[in-house]
Amino acid sequence: MKAIVQDKYGSADVLELRDIDKPIIGDDEVLLRVHAAGVGPDVWHLMAGQPYLVRIMGMGFSKPKNRVRGWDVAGRVEEVGKNVTEFKPGDEVFGKCKGAFAEYTCAKEEDLVGKPTALTFEQAAALPASGCTALQSLRDTAKVKAGQKVLIIGAAGGVGSLAVQIANVLGAEVTGVCSTTKVDLVRSIGAHEVIDYTRDDFTDGKRRYDVIVDTAGRRSLLHLRRALAPQGILVIVGGDGGGRWFGGFQRQMFGAPLMSLRKGPKLIGMSAKIRKADLHYLAELVESGKVTPVIDSTYPLSDAASAVRHLAGGHPTGKIVITV
Repeated sequence: MKAIVQDKYGSADVLELRDIDKPIIGDDEVLLRVHAAGVGPDVWHLMAGQPYLVRIMGMGFSKPKNRVRGWDVAGRVEEVGKNVTEFKPGDEVFGKCKGAFAEYTCAKEEDLVGKPTALTFEQAAALPASGCTALQSLRDTAKVKAGQKVLIIGAAGGVGSLAVQIANVLGAEVTGVCSTTKVDLVRSIGAHEVIDYTRDDFTDGKRRYDVIVDTAGRRSLLHLRRALAPQGILVIVGGDGGGRWFGGFQRQMFGAPLMSLRKGPKLIGMSAKIRKADLHYLAELVESGKVTPVIDSTYPLSDAASAVRHLAGGHPTGKIVITV
């Protein structure tokens, strides 16, 4: 089968299209014919091996343990292990796997749910990591309540565009932060107010929010704290920016806990987990028409390196997806 294989850390040039053996499923797994795979910051971090923290965390110190990139997957079940009861060959599913940038991949039954018929495979592949991150940031970490003022920084991105929609579902008054060219998009997905960060400083202390979800990682925690209500919560998502060792994760690991020792707003770093119950909930939101994934662009499997370059080179509008 065809797959994007990586033998060493580096730029997108380390991603090569090769023929490798089709994976063999375990008793609790299904074999998927991959139709689409999401491209997110996690793909870039594991490709580059940066920050070095990802290597220390067990991803492989000198080279990646798992040679095929990609976590977010959508596809059709080809074969099921003997302990699998929920799925059968032919079922369309989406969720998490190890090695989505391939024609076939294995996934655990507990990491997949049925794909809503209203979703294309490309849209379904955009949901798992970004959707669970947005949902868990708002519902579980910030515990957003109806009527609260919520600010989403990076509101046009893969996580941010879903966070805007989910915050609406939770009954919040949503403000999205994005660049000039994305203002109309952020307003169209449900933001009650949109701030163009190239023209307006939302951290000047004149406006206060009950919850801020920062998916961009570009502003200092001190500045963001000024935009919080006295008992507000800042949720820091992801690890972009920063140095080679800790990257943006230093904001979560060191900056947020230290600043939260002071009275007043709380700063919390979070790392999402792709959970079956949350995938089911996201599927329900999609089927009810309350949430729709935003797709920036699609690339064929053979051009996966270009997809990752596009991710690293700018600020995608929604999610980048690879089609197989």
